Amino acid sequence: MQHYSLEDLIVKGNIEEIKAYLQQNPHALKEKTSLGVSPLMLACYYKKDNIIKLFLDFSEDINFFEACSADKFDTVAHKIFQNPEVINNFSEDGFTALGLACYFGNEEIARYLVLKGADVNLPANNSFKVFPLHSAAAGNYTNICRMLLENGAAVNVVQQSGITPLHSAAQNGNIELIIMLLEKGALVDVRMEGGKLPADLARDKGFLEIAEILAI
Repeated sequence: MQHYSLEDLIVKGNIEEIKAYLQQNPHALKEKTSLGVSPLMLACYYKKDNIIKLFLDFSEDINFFEACSADKFDTVAHKIFQNPEVINNFSEDGFTALGLACYFGNEEIARYLVLKGADVNLPANNSFKVFPLHSAAAGNYTNICRMLLENGAAVNVVQQSGITPLHSAAQNGNIELIIMLLEKGALVDVRMEGGKLPADLARDKGFLEIAEILAI
């Protein structure tokens, strides 16, 4: 009989197997996965909502970054009340709480973090160098992008591989976001690694009208 780790089971996605594993190994949720993050964070990265819910049911306490990722607003608010300084800290894999909330599309939490003083221009301190606006744009979360821009997010920030928010918006074909970024001064002539412009990414995805708008 093959034995699986909790990490393996997350990848497989079988809820009943995971539930049985946790009943036999109640401390497994506190152990790090091979990626250096908790099983709950790994489930968030895989965007497996049913597993996230199960892990939350089995968890007596989750940390601040897990709460921002798993969309647990009350826990986020409580953690900030207990320790306001946590708001601009970095997670164990190098992301900000705001960056995580933006990446997972947790708009209410993202707005609350900004209200409480989260730095909208603080990038991850890992090799990705991703800013909150990058995360929101890549996820196609237009409302979050608007909120970040209204609160001073820099529009031409560059992450790993030279990607700007406009690159992501163009690749997603999000004309509303593209217009919003252009109105804030987004540059159309920034080339990512490999030389591609935002217009090139739009064209590659078949968004030909957008490519024309962004052409230089």
